[in-house]
Amino acid sequence: MAAAWQISGDYFENCNCSVVCPCLVSKSAPLTSKPTEGVCDVALLFHIDKGSYESTALDDLNVALAVHTPGPMAEGNWSVAAYIDERANEKQTEALGAIFTGAVGGPMAHFAPLITKNLGAKKVPITYSVKGKTRSAEIPGILRMSVDPLPTAHPSGEMWANIGHPVSPDKLALAVGAPGNTFSDHGMRWDNSGKNGHYAPIRWSSTSG
Repeated sequence: MAAAWQISGDYFENCNCSVVCPCLVSKSAPLTSKPTEGVCDVALLFHIDKGSYESTALDDLNVALAVHTPGPMAEGNWSVAAYIDERANEKQTEALGAIFTGAVGGPMAHFAPLITKNLGAKKVPITYSVKGKTRSAEIPGILRMSVDPLPTAHPSGEMWANIGHPVSPDKLALAVGAPGNTFSDHGMRWDNSGKNGHYAPIRWSSTSG
């Protein structure tokens, strides 16, 4: 019988595309457009407010994924590195690995067939903060990312889109990366300052997909 799990919390991403990423708003099928810089370098950061995997609690843990694709995302050949909160115990680490690789279903299962090179997972200190509409995360010596809402005349100060992104299919904010958004690990070095971003609440479970 498949494991029962659920998580809810917050997520943001910052890629190297000029605003807005053509992968999500292409005239053809999703993920088939070429990234604006030819390749895609994207960091996805997650904070779990409340969660469980069977009887294992996952509250207040963080996860980060770093993804490189050499062309249109739908063509595959993804390289993916995972980073798991060092505060997670053995059972929590196993649970987060299963959820964020898509091994137990859920939204990340959509991406699993596209991954060619698994760069492994590291246990690291990950900080994640939400201050107003700004999302920020840091892994010392590896990653520093922050996004703000894309400037808009809307009185809410945010633009939300319903574009079917697997991470948050019904609601995704358009955002922009802050200065100093960098990643360096596994021989990859990115600077996504001023580039495309998104953020959204997440609510996943073993029955979602």
